[in-house]
Parts: sequence; C-alpha cells; structure tokens
Amino acid sequence: MGRLVLIAVRNLLQHKRRTFLVGGATVAVTIMLILLLGLANGIEQTMLRSATTLSTGHVNVGGFFKITSGQAAPVVTKFQAVRDFVLQNVPEVRLAVDRARGWGKIVSDKSSKQVGIVGVDVQAEKDFKGVLQLVSGNLDDLAQPATCLIFESQATRLALQVGDVATLSTPTFRGAYNSMDVKVVAIAKDVGLISSFNIIVQKQTVRDLYLLDDNATGAIQLYLEDPTKTEEVAERLRKLLAEHYPVIDAQSTPFWQKFQVVTREDWTGQKLDVSTWKDELSFVAWVLDLVRGVTTAFTSVLMIIILIGVMNSMWMSIRERTREIGTLRAIGMGKSRVLLMFLMEASLLSVVATLVGAGLGIGLAGIINAAQVKVPQALMLFLMRDTLHLAVTPAAVAVSVLVISGVTTLFALYPAYRATRLKPITAIHDVG
Repeated sequence: MGRLVLIAVRNLLQHKRRTFLVGGATVAVTIMLILLLGLANGIEQTMLRSATTLSTGHVNVGGFFKITSGQAAPVVTKFQAVRDFVLQNVPEVRLAVDRARGWGKIVSDKSSKQVGIVGVDVQAEKDFKGVLQLVSGNLDDLAQPATCLIFESQATRLALQVGDVATLSTPTFRGAYNSMDVKVVAIAKDVGLISSFNIIVQKQTVRDLYLLDDNATGAIQLYLEDPTKTEEVAERLRKLLAEHYPVIDAQSTPFWQKFQVVTREDWTGQKLDVSTWKDELSFVAWVLDLVRGVTTAFTSVLMIIILIGVMNSMWMSIRERTREIGTLRAIGMGKSRVLLMFLMEASLLSVVATLVGAGLGIGLAGIINAAQVKVPQALMLFLMRDTLHLAVTPAAVAVSVLVISGVTTLFALYPAYRATRLKPITAIHDVG
C-alpha cells in the first residue's frame, strides 16, 4: 500500500499543471459549498434564536375561543391548568412562558399601521435583552403598564420617538372596538419580517385592551433543552392534550392564518392548538429552502465540472502511462493492484484538495463574520439581521469533505477499471 501511495504522489507531482487545475477546482467547490452551507445554517440559527425569543417558542400551546360559531379569538382560557399539565407530562421543557396575543392598529399623529400585538413580561423573560438591539429607550421600562416597544422601521413610518404616545385600536373578542394609549419606551433595530408587523407591549396591556382577566393568555411558549426534538415533542404533546382537551387539527401555518379555517367551523368554546416554531415561521421558511436549493443546484453544477476534469485527467494519465501499465502487468502486478493504484491517485488528490478547501472555507467564513458585512434592506427582512452571518458547523465541514472527495473518487473508478483491461503485450508495444 505504501508503494502505491508513493507512486500516486510522484505522478501527481510530475504533472503539476494538471494536478493544480483539477485540485484547484476541487478546492474552489469545497470553499463554495462550505460558505453556502454556512449561510443556510446561519439563517436557520438566527431565525431560531430571534423568532423563538420574539414571537414563538420551540413548541407552542395556543388556541382559539369562540363565543359564537363565526367569531374566534386567539385565547387560551384557564391557561394555568394547561401549563401545569404540559410541565408534568413533557420533561424536555426547559422553560415555559405565557404570552398574550392580539391583532390591531397602532395609530400615531402622522400615520397608522396594522400590527400583531405581543404581550410579554420582560422581567421574567431575560432572553429579550440578548436578542434585541435598542436604538433608544430602556427595555426595563416595558414592565410598566400601557407601554410598548416598536422597531426602527415602524418608528420611521409612524414618526414616533421614545416618550411619544400612540393609540392601539382593536375589536374585542365580543365584537366591540376598544382602544388605549400606550407610551413608546424603547425602539429596537429591525430583525427581519418578524419586526415588520409585530410590536411588543406589557402583557397586562393586551388583557386590558381585550377586556380579559388574568386567567386568559394568548399562548404558552415552550422552550426545550434540545430544540432538535421539536417535532417529536409537538406530536406527542398534541396526542396527550387531545385526551383531556378539545384540540384543533395540526396545520403547518402560523396562528394568524388559522382564523379563516377556525371561523368556518361550527363549534363554540375553547379548543387548543399545538404548533412548532417552524409552523409559526412558515411564511419565511421558504427563504431557508431557497438557500438550500441554490446550494444544491450550484454545487451540483460545479461537481459535474470537477468530475469531468477528474475523468479527463485520469484518461490522460492512463494514456501517458500505457507502457508503464503494461510493464507492471508483465512483471506480475494484478488487475486489482493497477485499479487501486489509479484510485489512490484520484483519492489522494481529492482528499487533499477538499481538506485545503475546507480550511480556506472556514477561514473565509470567519473573516466575513468578523467584518460584519452589512446586507441590503431587502435581504435583512429574510436574514433577520443587518449583517451577514455564516455558521460553519463541524457536520457541514465533514459532509463537504466526504461528499466531494467520495464522489470524485467514485467517478475515477471507471477509467481506472479500463486501465486494468489493457493487455500487457499491447500496452508494452504502445508507441503513444
């Protein structure tokens, strides 16, 4: 085996130009694959962290309450009993918080805007400070009644500053309209689409706006020790809750898109709903699918180019070494050893090139992250941050190296096999 490796190394060094071209292309593809995978992972991580802090848990227990069959409200009544039941039966839960939900209009002296109203308790939810970047104001002031936090683009449109008063207006769950004034205590940087249509208020503000008592909330957001178990936990929880409470059918849509379905159904009272963070963010999840699709398509095209180059390189090597192959076969080298000799050459080139590409890709990703590259406003809506973030994981690096080196070695198998079929006497007398 050692001699075959030595032969492969010498042949690669002897044909430096060919080795450089094929190896360089492999390095480039590896770098591109790692960067694209890093971009996809970065979007997913940012989406998960921002969204699960601002608008959804890993798993959510929400629901709808219908006073009449044609009028639904996103409310969970007697939520404390539901929360206790969940905590007793789902050991994977790390943290459970309840949030009030609403939908209405925020009105300033200059303009108005339809928004989702998210009621939180900032004193209980410390993660808020780690996600939101304030432009002005103090997040702790959101603990006061009749206060709100808005985002930068909303502040610009509504011409609001910290200290200004805006009016929230919404139909209550009984059909009558109610409104109340709220003071802007903080303005935060935009975090993508989530911030374009959501404002944050003190939890009691939502209850006062909708004339609810302390036994009602919008949703119970569950944060898991292991977020990868989200789908498994959600499915199990849905079945457990269905044994004790009315539960609506599973739908892979955010809660506000379920109103039309729920209002058409002929029932009254309370029904619970179990959703995941992916369900609640399905309206932007296509961005992640698009990035992954582009990654696959782009990598496939580059891989085809590399494979053509590898096969051509192998054919040229075999043609140039026909007499060598004949001599080796004549002195007793078996077909399997000839096959292994050429596979070793292709494998060595691809493995070294992918490892170099992986190292350069990791380094380039680090440079991009350190440079805090600003992204256009249109991209920021989907990336959920104002800078480009690449999350290169060990798994992504391993996949890149194994896939590229494995596929290129595999496609070198056919030329190598054809080399073993050369008859020794014919190969020795080949005049090139």
